[in-house]
Amino acid sequence: MENSQLSRGQFLKQLGLSSGALMAFYCLGTVTACTSSNEEPSPTGTNNSGNNTGGNTSTKVDFTLDLTTADFSKLKTEGNYVYKDKIIVANIKGGTFVALSKACTHEGTDVQYRLSQNDFFCPNHGSEFSTTGAVEKSPAAKALTLYKTELDSSGNKLRVFEG
Repeated sequence: MENSQLSRGQFLKQLGLSSGALMAFYCLGTVTACTSSNEEPSPTGTNNSGNNTGGNTSTKVDFTLDLTTADFSKLKTEGNYVYKDKIIVANIKGGTFVALSKACTHEGTDVQYRLSQNDFFCPNHGSEFSTTGAVEKSPAAKALTLYKTELDSSGNKLRVFEG
Protein backbone atom coordinates (compact mmCIF):
# COMPACT_ATOMS: atom_id res chain seq x y z
CA MET A 1 0.00 0.00 0.00
CA GLU A 2 1.41 3.36 -1.03
CA ASN A 3 1.85 6.00 1.70
CA SER A 4 0.43 9.29 0.50
CA GLN A 5 0.01 12.44 2.51
CA LEU A 6 -2.51 15.17 1.90
CA SER A 7 -1.51 18.79 1.88
CA ARG A 8 -3.36 21.07 4.27
CA GLY A 9 -5.32 22.58 1.37
CA GLN A 10 -6.31 19.13 0.04
CA PHE A 11 -7.39 18.06 3.54
CA LEU A 12 -9.58 21.15 3.94
CA LYS A 13 -11.11 20.60 0.50
CA GLN A 14 -11.98 17.04 1.47
CA LEU A 15 -13.67 18.42 4.59
CA GLY A 16 -15.58 20.84 2.39
CA LEU A 17 -14.16 23.93 4.07
CA SER A 18 -12.55 26.72 2.14
CA SER A 19 -9.73 28.64 3.74
CA GLY A 20 -12.03 31.68 3.95
CA ALA A 21 -14.65 29.71 5.87
CA LEU A 22 -11.99 28.37 8.19
CA MET A 23 -10.62 31.87 8.87
CA ALA A 24 -14.11 33.22 9.52
CA PHE A 25 -14.73 30.40 12.00
CA TYR A 26 -11.40 31.09 13.69
CA CYS A 27 -12.04 34.83 13.93
CA LEU A 28 -15.52 34.35 15.35
CA GLY A 29 -14.22 31.88 17.90
CA THR A 30 -11.31 34.02 19.02
CA VAL A 31 -12.15 37.63 18.31
CA THR A 32 -8.94 38.87 19.87
CA ALA A 33 -6.92 37.12 17.18
CA CYS A 34 -8.45 39.23 14.42
CA THR A 35 -8.84 42.58 16.12
CA SER A 36 -6.45 45.09 17.55
CA SER A 37 -6.77 47.32 20.56
CA ASN A 38 -4.92 49.99 18.58
CA GLU A 39 -6.90 51.09 15.52
CA GLU A 40 -4.09 53.23 14.11
CA PRO A 41 -0.57 51.97 13.52
CA SER A 42 2.11 53.34 15.79
CA PRO A 43 5.11 52.93 13.53
CA THR A 44 7.36 55.19 15.55
CA GLY A 45 5.93 54.25 18.93
CA THR A 46 4.96 56.52 21.78
CA ASN A 47 5.22 56.14 25.49
CA ASN A 48 2.40 56.91 27.92
CA SER A 49 3.34 60.57 28.15
CA GLY A 50 2.87 60.92 24.37
CA ASN A 51 6.55 61.34 23.63
CA ASN A 52 7.87 59.65 20.53
CA THR A 53 10.13 56.74 21.33
CA GLY A 54 11.13 55.59 17.84
CA GLY A 55 9.46 52.23 18.45
CA ASN A 56 11.80 51.45 21.34
CA THR A 57 11.01 52.87 24.76
CA SER A 58 14.69 53.41 25.57
CA THR A 59 15.77 55.06 22.29
CA LYS A 60 15.51 58.80 21.71
CA VAL A 61 15.74 60.32 18.26
CA ASP A 62 18.97 62.28 17.96
CA PHE A 63 21.18 61.91 14.90
CA THR A 64 23.18 64.06 12.50
CA LEU A 65 23.12 63.81 8.73
CA ASP A 66 26.27 64.72 6.78
CA LEU A 67 24.96 66.62 3.76
CA THR A 68 28.25 66.17 1.91
CA THR A 69 27.77 62.38 1.59
CA ALA A 70 26.06 60.73 -1.36
CA ASP A 71 23.23 59.45 0.87
CA PHE A 72 22.17 62.89 2.06
CA SER A 73 23.60 65.49 -0.36
CA LYS A 74 20.28 65.79 -2.19
CA LEU A 75 18.91 67.49 0.94
CA LYS A 76 20.84 70.58 -0.15
CA THR A 77 18.25 71.02 -2.91
CA GLU A 78 14.83 72.44 -2.06
CA GLY A 79 12.05 69.89 -2.54
CA ASN A 80 14.18 66.79 -1.95
CA TYR A 81 13.79 64.41 0.94
CA VAL A 82 15.43 61.34 2.45
CA TYR A 83 14.44 58.60 4.87
CA LYS A 84 16.59 57.86 7.90
CA ASP A 85 15.34 54.99 10.03
CA LYS A 86 11.71 55.84 10.88
CA ILE A 87 11.95 59.50 9.88
CA ILE A 88 11.54 61.54 6.69
CA VAL A 89 13.72 64.63 6.42
CA ALA A 90 12.83 67.18 3.74
CA ASN A 91 14.22 70.44 2.42
CA ILE A 92 10.88 72.19 2.14
CA LYS A 93 9.68 75.28 0.32
CA GLY A 94 11.74 78.23 1.51
CA GLY A 95 14.85 76.09 2.01
CA THR A 96 14.21 75.05 5.60
CA PHE A 97 14.33 71.50 6.92
CA VAL A 98 11.49 69.44 8.40
CA ALA A 99 11.73 66.03 10.02
CA LEU A 100 8.61 63.93 10.65
CA SER A 101 7.81 60.31 11.41
CA LYS A 102 7.72 58.74 7.95
CA ALA A 103 4.90 56.21 8.42
CA CYS A 104 1.38 57.40 7.64
CA THR A 105 -0.76 57.05 10.76
CA HIS A 106 -3.52 55.40 8.72
CA GLU A 107 -1.76 52.19 7.63
CA GLY A 108 1.96 52.83 7.94
CA THR A 109 2.93 53.59 4.33
CA ASP A 110 5.94 55.90 3.94
CA VAL A 111 4.86 59.46 3.21
CA GLN A 112 6.52 61.63 0.56
CA TYR A 113 7.20 65.37 0.46
CA ARG A 114 5.53 67.37 -2.35
CA LEU A 115 7.19 70.71 -3.06
CA SER A 116 4.33 71.98 -5.25
CA GLN A 117 1.82 71.61 -2.38
CA ASN A 118 4.42 72.07 0.39
CA ASP A 119 3.01 69.06 2.23
CA PHE A 120 3.54 65.39 2.94
CA PHE A 121 1.44 62.88 1.03
CA CYS A 122 0.65 59.20 1.56
CA PRO A 123 0.56 57.48 -1.85
CA ASN A 124 -1.41 54.53 -0.46
CA HIS A 125 -4.77 56.11 0.44
CA GLY A 126 -4.21 59.83 -0.17
CA SER A 127 -3.76 61.22 3.35
CA GLU A 128 -2.08 64.61 3.43
CA PHE A 129 -0.08 66.20 6.24
CA SER A 130 1.18 69.74 6.77
CA THR A 131 4.85 70.51 7.33
CA THR A 132 4.10 70.41 11.07
CA GLY A 133 2.74 66.87 10.72
CA ALA A 134 -0.93 67.87 11.19
CA VAL A 135 -3.52 65.91 9.21
CA GLU A 136 -4.89 67.96 6.31
CA LYS A 137 -6.77 65.19 4.51
CA SER A 138 -8.04 61.85 5.81
CA PRO A 139 -8.24 58.86 6.06
CA ALA A 140 -5.37 59.39 8.53
CA ALA A 141 -6.72 60.77 11.80
CA LYS A 142 -3.52 61.25 13.80
CA ALA A 143 -0.68 63.66 13.12
CA LEU A 144 2.85 62.62 12.22
CA THR A 145 5.44 63.22 14.93
CA LEU A 146 7.45 66.40 14.36
CA TYR A 147 11.15 66.47 15.23
CA LYS A 148 13.44 69.46 15.58
CA THR A 149 16.15 70.16 13.02
CA GLU A 150 19.30 72.22 13.38
CA LEU A 151 21.73 73.04 10.57
CA ASP A 152 25.31 73.76 11.64
CA SER A 153 27.10 76.95 10.61
CA SER A 154 28.90 75.20 7.73
CA GLY A 155 25.57 74.13 6.20
CA ASN A 156 26.84 70.56 5.95
CA LYS A 157 25.57 68.87 9.10
CA LEU A 158 21.88 68.59 9.91
CA ARG A 159 20.91 67.41 13.37
CA VAL A 160 17.49 65.79 13.89
CA PHE A 161 16.32 65.38 17.47
CA GLU A 162 13.42 65.29 19.88
CA GLY A 163 12.78 68.55 21.59
